[in-house]
Amino acid sequence: MNVFLGYIFLGLSLAAPIGPVNAAQMDKGIKSGFFQAWLLGLGALTADIIYMLTVYLGVVKYLETPFMQSFLWLFGFFVLMYTGVETIINAGKIVMDNRSETSGFKSFLSGFVMSISNPLTILFWLGIYGSVLAKTASSYGTGELVIYSFGIILGLILWDIIMAAVSSSFRKLLTTRLLTIISLISGLSLIGFALFFGYQALKLFL
Repeated sequence: MNVFLGYIFLGLSLAAPIGPVNAAQMDKGIKSGFFQAWLLGLGALTADIIYMLTVYLGVVKYLETPFMQSFLWLFGFFVLMYTGVETIINAGKIVMDNRSETSGFKSFLSGFVMSISNPLTILFWLGIYGSVLAKTASSYGTGELVIYSFGIILGLILWDIIMAAVSSSFRKLLTTRLLTIISLISGLSLIGFALFFGYQALKLFL
């Protein structure tokens, strides 16, 4: 049980570092409330699970080719740049009520595309989950491997709920002006990540 809890904590730790998804989820919670932010995180979680499966099945080697890496870096650049610019444009349009014009599917798709198009996600899961696979496979059987992988996923789900709750709470505690500033910072951070992705793609072409 202690080992399983350790893997849940590992999932929480893996999700905690601030990245494009966390920044977008914070912005979504501020603008649209808990449910939309949770769906965005759920979309990103779905992408994480897909990458976990690719690492488990060994498919990740095909994603490490120069062509696929450059394609993913560029795709990630465009996704994050579009999301960042859209966030800044809509920063002054925050409405302080519980209604949202954004569909749940759009929020889910936004998180999924943002995470699945992030080459760092591939490298991240290859390094982290790959080492977990190696360690668990050498010490336990397939049953334990599935259970401990579920522990990691459970940790990611808990973080998704925490982020959605915290970001939606901000809209109740802060003024519209402060929420707009936070939204602008979120948009700028997404553009910053986009520029980093673009730079990485450029390095592969040169």
